[in-house]
Amino acid sequence: MKYYSPCAVAQNTQFNRYIPKDYGPVPCPRSKLSLKPARSVHFPNDIVFQDHIRQGDLEQIGRFIRARKVHLNTIYLSGMAAIHEAVLSGNLECVKLLVKYGADINQRDEEGWTPLHMACSDGFPHIARYLLSLGANVDAENECGEKPADLIDPECKELVRLFKSLNSKHREKPQYSKERGANGD
Repeated sequence: MKYYSPCAVAQNTQFNRYIPKDYGPVPCPRSKLSLKPARSVHFPNDIVFQDHIRQGDLEQIGRFIRARKVHLNTIYLSGMAAIHEAVLSGNLECVKLLVKYGADINQRDEEGWTPLHMACSDGFPHIARYLLSLGANVDAENECGEKPADLIDPECKELVRLFKSLNSKHREKPQYSKERGANGD
């Protein structure tokens, strides 16, 4: 047996150190006198900001915005703006914070989706209701010609009811006619 060793240790030839079989890798000893700083990785503000949004860290989101480290209506590498990320996380408080600081509720992503499209598609009726209360455009079409109501899962009864009530309110409004005027005169 060519590779048989009577010792209970394996030799790692790549790093030229011995590793006990039962204990796994042994860390390399560091010199106590080493003056090298520990390595660190720095990410761009946009990446860190998106991460805070996904985690729902409202305090950090507010700090980034107040320090003007980010622009709210920027389309990130993900193809979405900050408000889209917040809607996808399902965090209404995060969406409210972004709107408070000026995020556009009708902002479109790379595929023409508005935050309302995403709230409807992903089944977040509380976010959809909030966006509608601010006047989000229910007739906005994405690049595939879909309106937010077209993306609602029929199993999401709360969203279905919300949009049915919108349709009934929309039908009840008096239509303006040139002959009769706005008041029906």
